[in-house]
Amino acid sequence: MRDDRVPLGPKVAVGAALGIIFSPVDVRAWVPVIGDLDMLALGVLTTKVFVDACPDEVVEEHRARILNGESVFDRDLRLALALLQDGVRRLASRRGTTLAIRESRESEEQSA
Repeated sequence: MRDDRVPLGPKVAVGAALGIIFSPVDVRAWVPVIGDLDMLALGVLTTKVFVDACPDEVVEEHRARILNGESVFDRDLRLALALLQDGVRRLASRRGTTLAIRESRESEEQSA
């Protein structure tokens, strides 16, 4: 979706399909099982049509990047994991500081 070489038409079609999939108005929901399967089928069909509409060299380039772990998704995932690790480290550090302050106060109260 972020590649400028992909034509606007397939991007608009994907956006419209996502709008239908995630729309709060679900006319087909009253049909058990089929209501869910049509959304799954629409998602699969949309992805296939999108990939088929993209230039072959762009698709092959992105497939190679996916296989090598160098895709935009892989980069975004690594960034998200790094941010999560940093947040956990900061939280653990803050928790350790809070614990040290509490222990210091308790020892001061006991010695007084």
